[in-house]
Amino acid sequence: MSFLSPERLVLLVLVLACAGAYAWAVRRRVGGQVRYPTLDLAARAAAAAAPWRRHVPAALYLLALSLAAVGVARPTARVPMPDNRTAVMLSVDVSGSMEAHDIVPSRIGAAKRAATEFVRALPRGAKVGLVAFSSYATVVTPLTEDHDRVVQAIRALRPRFATAIGDGLLEAVYALPGRHRPGATGRAGAVQLAAAETTVLPPAAVVLLSDGGNNRGTPPEQAARIARDQHVTVYTVGLGAPETSRGNARSRPSSEPLDEQTLKTIAEITGGTYHRASSAAELTQAYTRLGRSIGWTQRPTELSGVASALAAMLLAGTLVVSLCWHRLD
Repeated sequence: MSFLSPERLVLLVLVLACAGAYAWAVRRRVGGQVRYPTLDLAARAAAAAAPWRRHVPAALYLLALSLAAVGVARPTARVPMPDNRTAVMLSVDVSGSMEAHDIVPSRIGAAKRAATEFVRALPRGAKVGLVAFSSYATVVTPLTEDHDRVVQAIRALRPRFATAIGDGLLEAVYALPGRHRPGATGRAGAVQLAAAETTVLPPAAVVLLSDGGNNRGTPPEQAARIARDQHVTVYTVGLGAPETSRGNARSRPSSEPLDEQTLKTIAEITGGTYHRASSAAELTQAYTRLGRSIGWTQRPTELSGVASALAAMLLAGTLVVSLCWHRLD
């Protein structure tokens, strides 16, 4: 936390002076002689009043003064705020191995549930789209602010054939605003390349999930370098264990072991992070964490209003406590 007017914190010295004056007054009063008509009244008075209770209103009042002094100094802190400039593409593996039931209810079922949680965690107004990849990659839903549309598309995903991780990543990158396919030719391509070079690309990210290894299409490392060159951060999620059994009776025998190293390399090249999930719960947690970080930014925010509101509440609490306890006594 920092302060826009730190010199005003000197007011806290006055609060300390008030606290010192109160302590001095209490000590002086305790040291004075108190007379009771009878010992019976003295015993009842001592039993009725808790020694600490009489100091609570004063403590609340001093705390309220402290918060008011802090508010005058205009405190600021970095607070998570929605960043609607960020565009996010989900790229989901829908290869045949996603039909495996080693994760309840199935890998594809857990992936769809987690992806839905991710979309729900994004701030309202954030643009999100969906790419599905198996033997080839397809943009299922272009970037949109309609999160319900993306959720419906996620629920409609169905497993297909092989795993083309590189193609799934590239298709997601090219669907982001301001990004282009390398080697664009012709007049339209030249204009597109020139525009990309002269404008600042908006922040963008890809969240890629796979449960196997790349076995066709563009090499994933090459796709990651293209994503890095186009200023796209890629967050990868590995579903399953590295040593996946190939003969599960309820899954396809072509199930590929999880290639963690490839997914880690993609994340490292692009400046993202890799998350491993071996259960439906871990997958949901990984996606939820990503949804709460992507599309949000830490912005300095002045908290003077918050400090003032808390000070007012404490002052009101001081009055209520004083009146209530005075009646009880």
